[in-house]
Amino acid sequence: MRHNSRFDGGRLASSKAMRQECLMRNIPVNLGGFRLMVTEPPALKTRKDESGREVPVTDRDGVTKFVVSVFAKARGERGEEIRVTLEADPGEGFEDGDLVELVDARLSPYSFKNAKGETVSGVAFSAGGLKPVD
Repeated sequence: MRHNSRFDGGRLASSKAMRQECLMRNIPVNLGGFRLMVTEPPALKTRKDESGREVPVTDRDGVTKFVVSVFAKARGERGEEIRVTLEADPGEGFEDGDLVELVDARLSPYSFKNAKGETVSGVAFSAGGLKPVD
C-alpha cells in the first residue's frame, strides 16, 4: 500500500500534515533586497465561471482583486517573474518597465490535485498595494 507522504527533516509527514502546512497563509515577506520591475501592468483579476465566462475575482467581502506581474531581481543574482494579487486597485500610472514596491507583501504556499490527478504545489504572492519607487 502506498501512502501520499514526504520526507520532512528526518520524519515522514502524512498527506494530512501536508494539508495542515498549507493552512499557514499570508506570511509576511521582506522583498527590500529585490528590484521589482513591472512586466505586466496592474489589471482586474478574473477567473472562469461554470459557463466559461471571465468574471472578476473578489474576496469574501466582495472587494475586487487586481493582479500585476513583476520581475524580481536581487543584485548579482538571476531574477524571476512573479504574479502578485493586489487587495485594492493600485490606480493609474503603472506601466511596463516601472520600478515598484509592494506594500504589505505576503506569500501563501498551496498544494492541490488538478483534474488529471497530479499534485500542483507552489507559492502565491499577494500585497496590500503597489507604489512607485522614487
